[in-house]
Amino acid sequence: MTRRTTAHLFASVNGVVESPDRFQFGAFGPDEGELMGRALANVTDVIIGRKLWEEWSQYWPDADDPFGAFINPVRKHVVTSTLSGDIGWNSTVIDGDPVAYVRELQKQGDGEIAVVGGIETIRSLFLAGVIDALTLTVHPAVTNEGRRLFDETVPLTRLTLLEGVTTSVGNAVLTYGLRQ
Repeated sequence: MTRRTTAHLFASVNGVVESPDRFQFGAFGPDEGELMGRALANVTDVIIGRKLWEEWSQYWPDADDPFGAFINPVRKHVVTSTLSGDIGWNSTVIDGDPVAYVRELQKQGDGEIAVVGGIETIRSLFLAGVIDALTLTVHPAVTNEGRRLFDETVPLTRLTLLEGVTTSVGNAVLTYGLRQ
């Protein structure tokens, strides 16, 4: 049996996913927290890009909040071409092709796998069909500063809406899969 693999990003209405702190905090309510808690409840492994791993590994080990309680003990698998060896923080360097690595990880162990970033990592794994469900929390904001998940380099790709929820603060939480 293959372990379920998911990813979740915060997005502006016009598709920007980079630096969501610029637009998400004015529209993050209790529904979002509950949905995130449910999404992470069964996750035992996360896939994370090097840049985000470096940022988070400096902040989260000392943070005392619900996300810190989740991210610190979970097994982290880092997509990188520059780090090697024992990098600490319960982390393993992905050696070789990330798509092949995640496919092999899906065959082992229990629990779900969450791809938490970065943008290129989520994009490449989703388009390769490795991510089963991609959730976008679309915030009622427009910004032209920042990168989009699906930019002009991505060919036409059809998605299937798996679930959609509107929250009390006006966000649309949309979960997609690749159309088969």
